[in-house]
Amino acid sequence: MGNGADAALAGMRRLHAPDRPGPSWRARGNGPLAAVAGAFTVAQLVLVPPGMGLGWDEAVYVSQVSPQAPAAFFSAPRARGVPLLVAPVAAWSTSTPLLRVYLALLSGLGLYLALRAWRGLFPARVLAGAGALFATLWVTLFYAPQAMPNYWVAVGALACVGCFLRARADRYGRAALWGVSAGAAVMAWMRPTDAVWVTLPLLVLAAFTRRARLAAVLVAGLVAGAAEWVVEAYVSYGGLGQRLSDASRVQGGLGWNFAVDDQMRSLGGRALCRPCTGPWPEPVLMLWWCALPVLAGLGLAVAHRARRTIRTLVPLVCATTAAVPYLFMIGYAAPRFLLPAYALLAIPVADGLFRLAATPGGRWRPLGAALVALALAGHLAVQYAVVDHTVDRTAAARRAWARTAAELHRLGVRPPCLLTGHEAIPIAFYTGCASAQTRGNNANTTEAEILRTTRRVPVAVLSGPAGRPPAYARTWEVRRSGEVRIHLAPPGGPA
Repeated sequence: MGNGADAALAGMRRLHAPDRPGPSWRARGNGPLAAVAGAFTVAQLVLVPPGMGLGWDEAVYVSQVSPQAPAAFFSAPRARGVPLLVAPVAAWSTSTPLLRVYLALLSGLGLYLALRAWRGLFPARVLAGAGALFATLWVTLFYAPQAMPNYWVAVGALACVGCFLRARADRYGRAALWGVSAGAAVMAWMRPTDAVWVTLPLLVLAAFTRRARLAAVLVAGLVAGAAEWVVEAYVSYGGLGQRLSDASRVQGGLGWNFAVDDQMRSLGGRALCRPCTGPWPEPVLMLWWCALPVLAGLGLAVAHRARRTIRTLVPLVCATTAAVPYLFMIGYAAPRFLLPAYALLAIPVADGLFRLAATPGGRWRPLGAALVALALAGHLAVQYAVVDHTVDRTAAARRAWARTAAELHRLGVRPPCLLTGHEAIPIAFYTGCASAQTRGNNANTTEAEILRTTRRVPVAVLSGPAGRPPAYARTWEVRRSGEVRIHLAPPGGPA
């Protein structure tokens, strides 16, 4: 009878135990996570050709450290995380394929480490499924091997939130505390404002539960990552307030802007939807996006029944705050903006899908498993179609930039040189020239300075199909490269 009472008491203790991690995070089960990360790296190299040229934003970031061209204008919202990330390759090599392979390998490692931070909080199969869901989104595959910050904010957010939940459950887990700080630093290193939005619920939870040490570690990570951005604000942008104001202006002015429909319009593979007035994509391309909140809600219900409500609710709330500025505060859309939200949503969504496909004991439900498998197969087909179309269109545009650069070289515009006008920033990088603008978000010079430059080095003004050159260049010699008109400054400058 004593043994029976002891067993009953132990059962009661288990029933009322706090929401803590299960098996140790050092337990076995890293193999599936490594397999997902490895497959993700291979998929990038297959579906996004390493030879695809650098994009506009990539040219800005890479030019800060590359010997290929002078550094492009660095506008207020940008942070130095990406230039430092690519520096180990870009600082000594101008090979785009080498840079893409490096970033693909690094992004696979980043995904593995971020998923591993959740070991013990969820079953290994749920984490592997979550990694696969996130890794097979077209926007993840397309941007992970690019010199862009959003993917790294996503994996930083995933690691930070996972380590935060682990540290919250184990006050003596030093590794988890270091993970919290490192994840926050990576986010702030890449995009400081995004880091604040992601970690806001964590700071509130730490304060509400009186976890001063955890809050301090989180703040320390944010400060460490954002320190350079803040210092640069005072050195080059007139102060932190002015840099934030300039960043808001570059993004169209932050405030109430309903951009949910803009994000939906971009799901067909539009890299930037600004202004977002194009047609809506086919409904099948938007179905997965509309299903996300439903599946996340299912994951929360599953977590409540499995007594892991907090560890599911926290990433859901962090995903929500990460998405808020891009759904309701800017007047345009880019699919990559929501990558941190997708990464955090992937875990509860995977948990919900596994519950549909299997019993709590792990036995497959024949009908549920078949339906989930069918839905996932359709989802993968849609994602592949979008990434394939996006890569083809993007690669064609970047080949056009390379052809314009070759034509400029043929016309004698070689380094040192200066380009201004239509798409001058990426074309200047391909040509090896400096770039300058007299108006717009990248304004960094004056017309008088450009005219003075024509006396020293070759200068060209680029205009698009519907554009006109500035008044000072309308008498210059005109050549064409595709749809781009090249206005060549007279040797030695205008008379």
